[in-house]
Amino acid sequence: MFNFNFDNTFLKLSDDFYELCDPAKSSQSELIIFNKELAEQLNLDTDLQHHPEYLTGTLIIPGSEPSAHAYAGHQFGHFTMLGDGRAHVLGEHVTKSDERYDIQLKGSGRTLFSRTGDGCAAIGPMLREYIISEAMQNLNIPTARSLAVTLTGDNVYRETSLPGAVLVRIAQSNLRVGTFEYAIRTEDKKNIKALADYAIERHYPEIKDSHNPYLSLLNKVIEKQATLIAKWQSIGFIHGVMNTDNMTISGETIDYGPCAFMDTYNPATVFSSIDQYGRYAYNNQPSIGLWNLTRFAETLVPLIDSHEETAIQYAETALGTYQDLYVQHYIQHFGKKIGIENIQRQDFQLVIDLLTLFEKYELDFTSTFRSLATNTFTDKSFYKFEDIQSWYKRWETFIKQHTLTDAHDLMHSVNPAIIPRNHLVEEALSDATIARDYTELNQLLEAIKKPFDDNHNVKFLNPAPPSNKDYQTYCGT
Repeated sequence: MFNFNFDNTFLKLSDDFYELCDPAKSSQSELIIFNKELAEQLNLDTDLQHHPEYLTGTLIIPGSEPSAHAYAGHQFGHFTMLGDGRAHVLGEHVTKSDERYDIQLKGSGRTLFSRTGDGCAAIGPMLREYIISEAMQNLNIPTARSLAVTLTGDNVYRETSLPGAVLVRIAQSNLRVGTFEYAIRTEDKKNIKALADYAIERHYPEIKDSHNPYLSLLNKVIEKQATLIAKWQSIGFIHGVMNTDNMTISGETIDYGPCAFMDTYNPATVFSSIDQYGRYAYNNQPSIGLWNLTRFAETLVPLIDSHEETAIQYAETALGTYQDLYVQHYIQHFGKKIGIENIQRQDFQLVIDLLTLFEKYELDFTSTFRSLATNTFTDKSFYKFEDIQSWYKRWETFIKQHTLTDAHDLMHSVNPAIIPRNHLVEEALSDATIARDYTELNQLLEAIKKPFDDNHNVKFLNPAPPSNKDYQTYCGT
């Protein structure tokens, strides 16, 4: 039905890892948004959008085997046993090109792991994830995707009564660092090996015959996360809740909660209302990445070598590569942002000095970089400052001396004109939640499809208003 091609290999693992359970039935399923382009990429029948009862889980798609996955996680540094408390994985859909994706419903009702939660989700957070995940996709950042958001016809109660909704999330898998933290703590000691073998087979089959596949797995995930976080930094993205249960083995961005994009450049920027000490601030994301990877490495120690001391040495050596990998990717991404394809470390001072000026004069991160790409940098009000003029002349001289004639084309391709500005996201969510008016939502979704295009309404191109300076986000659970 609807061309779903389910092959649910995760359920061949021990049932320690999941609970078979059906989503809750909705009173009245009503589609808000459907990602037709993604459906076509997945070879799904787009007629699915006309049957929202399948998108809330009220009716079960033939071939699916709904389940809630078990995992653990270090949340703000503290270990907790967790699991899908408001989500159901319908199964693994395999496309015609043999690509495998988890099809997950989020906000679909209580499970074994719900604890005191109601298993539901409000419309706002589900639409936020749809907006941000699709923006990340169009910004060329590895990410889980969003297929649809559907109203359930039932209200959920947080501080007030809000319309309930279900998000259909598409991911390469839902394997997390927290899944491994859970496995190593189960009574069955075979679970961690079975999970590691499964992760290798699913995501990195090229390493399964290597001399030490489990050490190779660690190295692969280190590389993926170093690359991902460097990309986050290059667009000013702040995840907001980098707990170990929110770090994937595949290297995709997942679990969009209190996430946001930085407006005014400030390395200490924190948006999440619950991150009172700035653990997951913009400038801490790289180091938290290493902290999370260290927790992942700890779970693999029994597999890397039978001698614990030797295994730890191997793991520490692997983790020792993270910083260089991250810095390498960071330098290259930011070099491209100023028009230098393969910037050398000795020339990176140009970037450092520019970011220092960004912070000093409280410049908008996205639009200032874009102005460099569009030859409008010298037209901006900030150009009146002598140190900014001095930097620009140094940069201009560098570009000319190195005959980087394609610098502006390069900058155009990596410096977005449009991001999902926080104030625009809030306006769209407010209209959708309060008035069931999706006009702003649809306009924003249309705009973020072409983030490197300047041909948009100015409201999408302009920086945030000063009133947005103290913007905060909330988990929205």
